Amino acid sequence: MPLNSGKFDGENLECPYHGWQFDVHNGQCQLIPSLTTDQTMKVDRIYAGSYPCEEQDQFIWVYISDLGPQGAGFTKPSGAPDPAPQIEKFSDKYKLAYLQAEMPVSIDHGIIGLMDPAHGPFVHQAWWWRSRHSIHEKQKNFEPIPHGFRMAAHTPSSNSAPYKLLRLYADADSISTTIDFVLPNVRTETIRAGKYWFSSLTTVTPIARNQCRIDVVAAWNLFRWVPFVPDLLKCVFGKFVEQDRRTMEMQAEGLKHDPHLMLIDDADRPAKWYFQLKAAYLESKRTGREMKHPMNGPVTLRWRS
Repeated sequence: MPLNSGKFDGENLECPYHGWQFDVHNGQCQLIPSLTTDQTMKVDRIYAGSYPCEEQDQFIWVYISDLGPQGAGFTKPSGAPDPAPQIEKFSDKYKLAYLQAEMPVSIDHGIIGLMDPAHGPFVHQAWWWRSRHSIHEKQKNFEPIPHGFRMAAHTPSSNSAPYKLLRLYADADSISTTIDFVLPNVRTETIRAGKYWFSSLTTVTPIARNQCRIDVVAAWNLFRWVPFVPDLLKCVFGKFVEQDRRTMEMQAEGLKHDPHLMLIDDADRPAKWYFQLKAAYLESKRTGREMKHPMNGPVTLRWRS
């Protein structure tokens, strides 16, 4: 019986069929109404199936194990093996903004879109951001991290408006950006500019085989006293995501014909690492051996964008 159909009093969830009540924090049974006073069944030994949950940055993270719901029957559920992701913050006072959008492509294509450096000048064109005429050669250093990879701290692209804005508040040499990707679907970006900072955490969640959802949370301490900044950032993020969504709609049309897809060096190397990381993780789960990272060490990539 789906317990989400039952009544919730703020602490316990009641099954709509027989009225059994369960603690919503751990699934432990609290009451079986059909038991009489002389029946001594230990109801607290019974657990409904549950998943470990954690709230971070106003997101609810659910750990779904390979074995399905934990605790169904007489087994107390265990916690998640790792803490939930959270956006990095560098001061006590900051602002938060959120954005969500659905994309008409598989989760793999949604994730590749997050790490593709070459589409920016053609998809994300705006007078206040950059144009296709601003393309120039770039060089970035990457390094392996557990279950993912990192674009090491570097000076942001000189042809982007945010970088030009940050130079008004901090020395150009002090501005740095670090970008991480970690399986299965988390991208984080941190920009530091002296005492000012900006962080974002982006996830891609599968909804169906050819549909995914992108969630973005951003935190910053720059202009936090200005009331309209969260709305402005949401507008900027929204424009970028909408540009990606329109592009992925066109891509989805092409993917219907099952074309041969090409990933080229160096611009597509992060996408290759993503697929290699997935394969390495699945192989480690299959064999029980330690996951072998596809990156042997730091790598320098070059491309034009």
